[in-house]
Amino acid sequence: MKEDMAMSLNKKSVDDINVKGKRVLVRCDFNVPLKEGVITDETRIVAALPTIQKLMNDGGKVILCSHLGKVKNGPNEGESLAPVAKRLSEKLGKEVVFVSDYHVTGEEATAAVAAMNEGDVVLLQNTRFRGAEETKNGEEFSKELADLADVYVCDAFGSSHRAHASVAGVTKFISEKGGANVVGYLMQKEIDFLGNAVEDPVRPFVAILGGAKVADKLNVISNLLEKCDTLIIGGGMAYTFLKAQGYEIGKSLVDNEKLDYCKEMMEKAQKLGKKLLLPVDSVTIADFPSPIDAPVEVEVYDVENMPADREGCDIGPKTAEMYAEAVKTAKTVVWNGPMGVFENPTLAAGTIAVAKALAETEATTIIGGGDSAAAVNQLGFGDKMSHISTGGGASLEFLEGKELPGVMAADNK
Repeated sequence: MKEDMAMSLNKKSVDDINVKGKRVLVRCDFNVPLKEGVITDETRIVAALPTIQKLMNDGGKVILCSHLGKVKNGPNEGESLAPVAKRLSEKLGKEVVFVSDYHVTGEEATAAVAAMNEGDVVLLQNTRFRGAEETKNGEEFSKELADLADVYVCDAFGSSHRAHASVAGVTKFISEKGGANVVGYLMQKEIDFLGNAVEDPVRPFVAILGGAKVADKLNVISNLLEKCDTLIIGGGMAYTFLKAQGYEIGKSLVDNEKLDYCKEMMEKAQKLGKKLLLPVDSVTIADFPSPIDAPVEVEVYDVENMPADREGCDIGPKTAEMYAEAVKTAKTVVWNGPMGVFENPTLAAGTIAVAKALAETEATTIIGGGDSAAAVNQLGFGDKMSHISTGGGASLEFLEGKELPGVMAADNK
């Protein structure tokens, strides 16, 4: 594994190519949240700007593509990239020509690209409007995308774990005509931080895993136990571990099918001489809040005294202190998943405590995307972290030690 990983990390980037006068297809991650046609969080758009600006400044003809949403019921205006084109135009101070054609490629796209001058920017329609052709890596759609361009840049880390046409398939056809496939700055940063943190960390290396489901993190737990010095577990999935240790967990979230797995992991940690930290106390509620941020009455119990009619929804203060102490000893920290139901102000204390500890440490701090990234940003600690990943699922697969299709498809240096 070590070799593969090291190899896949030595990829050509936008700094290794000359795009002057060339048509450059850039796969971005513009999967932004929309409310009534307005973008409510533009983190992903801002993150894409350095690569786009570099290619524009170098005289490339920049053709952007991305998916947005799941597009379960076919193409529709609600999942069109039109609002993204508008916001990008404002950010770049230059009109981004939007190809609104639901077919993504075709006459309108071809004409828009043909009319481009150096430094111009075109945005294609949502790639998932092509349905299974995109998600099943269809040859025809891959070729149509490649036909629009001379060079391909992948800067969509959030989609790089999926072998889709706009991420993987297109690269084959770009290669066939002698074009380069490279990664953008965003991808490069993800590869440098996440890849190196896991494969070659500065020690001590502390990994913190939270979130609701053990099932989502099975391979991550196993892989990180081999790589890290201390593994900290919080969030809903901690209760399956606590039950595996024989504790009463009341009405807390549990995955009974994974109890044996949790036991195996605790044994693995012991065998490898790694510290595996689990909660020693729990913030509990009687009933789950509805709506999720409604006021709740809480009681704190040590794990050995948990009542059968309570539900654990956050790590307790003793646990938070223990986890914060563990972070203080680290030189590298990777965190993926909140410590509790952080959407509720009363049940966010554990997540806040961990975020604070990471904000105060001198260590390299890497936040796996998804909920932990949202938590860190909402709590105002974003600028205190070394790296916040833009991809939840992709960062998890990186932490599992998997090869990501979007990374593998780029040319080696």
